[in-house]
Amino acid sequence: MTSNEKKLPISFEFFPTKTEEGAKKLDQTAIELSKCQPEFFSVTYGAGGSTRDRTLDTVLSVRSCTDVSTAPHLSCVGDSKTQLKALLEQYKRQGINRIVALRGDLPSGMGRSNGELQYANELVEFIRAETGDYFHLEVAAYPEAHPQAQSFETDLANFKRKVDAGASSAITQYFFNADSYFHFVDRAADLGVDLPIIPGIMPITNYTRLARFSDACGAEIPRWIRKQLEAYGDDIESIKKFGEEVITSLCERLIEQGVPGLHFYALNQAAPSRTICQNLKLV
Repeated sequence: MTSNEKKLPISFEFFPTKTEEGAKKLDQTAIELSKCQPEFFSVTYGAGGSTRDRTLDTVLSVRSCTDVSTAPHLSCVGDSKTQLKALLEQYKRQGINRIVALRGDLPSGMGRSNGELQYANELVEFIRAETGDYFHLEVAAYPEAHPQAQSFETDLANFKRKVDAGASSAITQYFFNADSYFHFVDRAADLGVDLPIIPGIMPITNYTRLARFSDACGAEIPRWIRKQLEAYGDDIESIKKFGEEVITSLCERLIEQGVPGLHFYALNQAAPSRTICQNLKLV
């Protein structure tokens, strides 16, 4: 990389662990991935705010052992405005200045949010009203439409509402079809959206888990990829090698088209994401 070339921003997403041993392993994962010089890490927030304390603990732990800016996810499902305001104040006291603002997953059996805010655009608007421009606010984007959306057009309108409410940038749900991302970005631009829309990248290491995740979140696994992964059966090494090739090729195409960054769903593992970054010469 020459001095005139700007490094493509990358980031990695983790989830809070349930044990002290898991937390130590995650810290080590973060240390390994910090060598890729990410712009930030992010830490997820369980359904209905079920990991609220562990999310903050994980953010602080990861940040302290890596010195990488680390952003908590924040959802409005199940939280009152008073609770959200207190949490925002706590984040500010800790010097956290980036948040991934989401509606959040509904806990099992809950038909709708029981909090005062129902949707992500309302959460973004609330954060801006309470804290002004202090936080860089990431929001979610769904190139293949949110699984609960009535239509692609409806979901695109929902995304535009989040942007208009004060989002700084967006991170997409993961996808394996680059054209779905380009189409989404073009359609958003037609609506006047000009903020960075960063592709979410899911390394492929376990077919069963990937199929379960994808069915739940509406991310389509192209038939040719699904059939090849099925053909490998329990051959973990072949699955990992094939997955690495598929995701590296996907990222190469995205980079060629000038994406503003890459956000890796690391699943608390260092090697899969790091290897892809090495293949792309981002490390």
